[in-house]
Amino acid sequence: MLDKHHFAVALFTSTLWIFGAADCLAANTSESALKASVDAVIEPLMQNQGIPGMAVALLVDGQAHYFSYGIASKADKQPVTPNTLFEIGSISKTFTATLAGYAVAKGRLALPANASDYVPQLHGSAFDHISVLNLGTYTAGGLPLQFPAKADAADKMMGYYQQWQPSFAAAEQRLYSNPSLGLFGYAAAESLGQPFDDLMEKTLFPKLGLKSSYIQVPQVQMSHYAQGYTKDDSPARVGPGAMASQAYGVKTTAEDMLHFVRMNLQAQGLEPALQHAINLTQTGYYQAGPLTQGLGWELYAYPVTLKTLLEGNSTQMALEPHKANWFETPQPPQPSSWINKTGSTKGFGAYVAYIPAKQIGIVLLANKNYPIPSRVKTAYKLLSIVGAGN
Repeated sequence: MLDKHHFAVALFTSTLWIFGAADCLAANTSESALKASVDAVIEPLMQNQGIPGMAVALLVDGQAHYFSYGIASKADKQPVTPNTLFEIGSISKTFTATLAGYAVAKGRLALPANASDYVPQLHGSAFDHISVLNLGTYTAGGLPLQFPAKADAADKMMGYYQQWQPSFAAAEQRLYSNPSLGLFGYAAAESLGQPFDDLMEKTLFPKLGLKSSYIQVPQVQMSHYAQGYTKDDSPARVGPGAMASQAYGVKTTAEDMLHFVRMNLQAQGLEPALQHAINLTQTGYYQAGPLTQGLGWELYAYPVTLKTLLEGNSTQMALEPHKANWFETPQPPQPSSWINKTGSTKGFGAYVAYIPAKQIGIVLLANKNYPIPSRVKTAYKLLSIVGAGN
């Protein structure tokens, strides 16, 4: 039950929504009022979707705010904290893209080059005519969402790439694909001469200032690793698979993920190569349907409607090809952008969004794979509360 103060805050917040002025709670809202507002959004979401635990993080006026709900595991009832490890699924692609951008900045990787230039096993294949940029922007010519089951293993994936044939010309259509982005990350690691997992855990994460982010969670950290739950509430954690590390393998915390958002908003403190890398990930390469494709990130001109975000993050955009309308020259990062990425594994659901012009961002991590529209609506509502009103 809410006390009188929180009841008044909740009532005030509801009134603001009715009149379309939710952004009035912005800058100088007290922490307790902000918590009441976040609680009023997250607690019904968790109840409606049967989510055991969530970690929510907001960046507002340079300040980080963390809100933890529920349990990390039904077995031991351990509560969620800002340092609970969650699987982030395809949000991992934004880290993979940052590593690729770092390789570009170091002069080791060229986006216009053929993919087979960096992966010698692919000489003589279709990848002699598919660029690194095509892989990083899902325009290789029809690589599917997932590997076929018979090729979904580290020792079988290269054979799959060697025999694969495009369905349409490179650069023509966007088709969201783990094998595409996975090979992008693999080529980046090859260009840097080290295994991908090592580059992420020993180079990229430390350089970004991330302290609790992993591809392979070490044994000493397993007590912090949330248990995921499927849609029918069965326990699940991500398993091995072809290009799993590159496409969907990162495990991280709300604290680290919000720090990554901060670095994307305020890269000035990073070394020049990482600043360049982040700029590349936020660069717009083409328009496809409602979204502009970056590297890893997906971009929308801000202000943006909820309807547009739902269309851009829809099942249709993930499963069907869309014509890629390339910009004459890549579009440099635009401060007036809503930048986002969703991520799912069998037992986890995540969403991250930030707006450079407003210097605000949000991280939603859950140990259940719940519907993406609910994630987008929740983030849109919460960012409106802290100052992203259109």
